[in-house]
Amino acid sequence: MPFMMCTDYFQQVISRLQAVMVSQQEAIEQAAQWIADALESDHLVWIFGASHAGILSEELVYRAGGLVPVSPIFIPGLTCDVRPITLTSWLERLDGYASTVVREVPIEAGDVLIVHSVSGRNAAPVEVALYGREQGARVIALTSLDYSQSVSPRSQTGKRLFEVAHLVIDNGAPKGDAVVHLPGFAQPVAPVSTVLGAAILNAIVAEACALLLERGVEPPVFMSANLEGGDAHNARMMRRYRGRVLYL
Repeated sequence: MPFMMCTDYFQQVISRLQAVMVSQQEAIEQAAQWIADALESDHLVWIFGASHAGILSEELVYRAGGLVPVSPIFIPGLTCDVRPITLTSWLERLDGYASTVVREVPIEAGDVLIVHSVSGRNAAPVEVALYGREQGARVIALTSLDYSQSVSPRSQTGKRLFEVAHLVIDNGAPKGDAVVHLPGFAQPVAPVSTVLGAAILNAIVAEACALLLERGVEPPVFMSANLEGGDAHNARMMRRYRGRVLYL
């Protein structure tokens, strides 16, 4: 039985990725277009996710083969290095917390903001998305519509993430995220949203880079620092964005 559960999980991921590739093609292409537009005009891409949703912020930042001008929004108390870890859940739900902190982030018109939340129901992702809109950025929501449409908003805005973004990409995760059902055990195990979300975002990056090349623009992409010449390449790329991307 254990090996069967491994197979079940892999098959779930593969089938959901295949479904996303078809159902979200138009949205993924639009996201890539917006990112290419932003980078061509020397603007930035921002990304936010609370708690485990923030794993995808790390996936896009300072990543071999990834875009240099991606600036993460790490709000204190909403990353997984806090103790107790349950603090992330409470602060994500706290109305006004994220909207207060995020106002120090210099998002501007012409930028792209990606907000990742699987359920999309809590205050923090909604408030960050609304701030991005106020600043004139194009806001992309990466969420699970199956999940989000089945739960009520927890934000005082009365909105869920998919209701406040300019563009919605459905990651195809189920309500509750976990997909493997074990005999005699009520709680499903093995979530899929991180795997699906990382694949979607890297697909968007690949498409955006292809669009930039078509326009005669060198994509600002990191090289692995563990390859010969990687440090020199990355230093050249980072010089352009130092002082603008928050981690540089």
